[in-house]
Amino acid sequence: MTHHGEKPASETMPSSDRGMVILVATRKGAWLYHGDARRENWRVDGPHFLGHAIHHLVLDPRDRRTLLAAAKTGHLGPTVFRSTDFGRSWQEAARPPAFAKAPEGGGRAVDHTFWLTPGHAREPDTWYAGTSPQGLFRSEDGGQTWDPFSHINDDAQYRAWMGTVQDGTPDGPKLHSIIVDPRDPAHLYFGMSGGGVHESLDGGKTFAPLVKGLEVVEGFDVADPAFHDPHCLRMCPTDPDRLYQQNHCGIYRLDRPSDTWRRIGKAMPKEVGDIGFPMVVHPRNAQVAWVFPMDGQSVWPRVSPDGKPAAYVTRDGGETWQRLAAGLPATQAWWTVKRQAMGADAADPVGLYFGTTGGELWMSRDEGAQWSCLARHLPEIYAVEVAAT
Repeated sequence: MTHHGEKPASETMPSSDRGMVILVATRKGAWLYHGDARRENWRVDGPHFLGHAIHHLVLDPRDRRTLLAAAKTGHLGPTVFRSTDFGRSWQEAARPPAFAKAPEGGGRAVDHTFWLTPGHAREPDTWYAGTSPQGLFRSEDGGQTWDPFSHINDDAQYRAWMGTVQDGTPDGPKLHSIIVDPRDPAHLYFGMSGGGVHESLDGGKTFAPLVKGLEVVEGFDVADPAFHDPHCLRMCPTDPDRLYQQNHCGIYRLDRPSDTWRRIGKAMPKEVGDIGFPMVVHPRNAQVAWVFPMDGQSVWPRVSPDGKPAAYVTRDGGETWQRLAAGLPATQAWWTVKRQAMGADAADPVGLYFGTTGGELWMSRDEGAQWSCLARHLPEIYAVEVAAT
């Protein structure tokens, strides 16, 4: 499948070429696109788990071999699969994320695991998972067994902030954007849709809301985390004290030790707005970040504004934004990009990758200046991760 001069994703690639892999999770399976160092030749591996919903597929950066897949299957229900040979074989988790059973029956049940995050570099077998409905889990054996983490899953205050399974997001409320500070494994962040942004400084013993400065839908209480809906949080690799956020109510930046977010999306073109789902930050420059806006009208059609998709980049921390649409459809493209479905490599210049709700995988080798379509006709794309191999 080629477009705009892109070389096809072929079945063979010289073994001497080492580069990167694009991990594509979709509504009906997962695909791996192996690329050479020049990002010119691609070998497709897949589908894996054909017919199952794969919400997130992540390569462990600590060994560059272990893969974890968050799956919702028809016969096993919500589970996690693990491969230690780069996807040649898979094993189901012996104990996937699940809420504790209520003493009198009832209680909550995990609908699906939505988010996977590898633990700190000093904790090689540790993983974190976020679920729908909102739950936080941890594995200390490489993803084979999972236990509830921290107190939040059953804490009365957090449960109130989480709301009910009928609230908010069309495919269910979720805990996402689990971030581990590379300087300190005890410093953690996560987001809840809905339920706000939260931070722990003590390895999960306690968490506290981090929502000052964030706006909510008009008519709701801005002081109540229940009404906050972060879509995606990102920490800058070169400056862990800077976080960016794409929120239901705009684009924000936080510079620690401040605890107050600043809305930087106001500088976006008014006809486009600053509403969307994904956010990506530059691997080497904390001033540079990319977003992919969607139509944020009151009915929330969840499509590209006016059917004209484009990424936007800031190179000055959000003071200004530039449209990046060369190579993308100029009109009548009514898809969008979900919160996990946009990523970046660490090459120079940075490569950008995103997957659409229409099943297309797009890439840019030059930080968004020019786009080309790497794959078409995939199922709806839920998540795109990019990793060095």
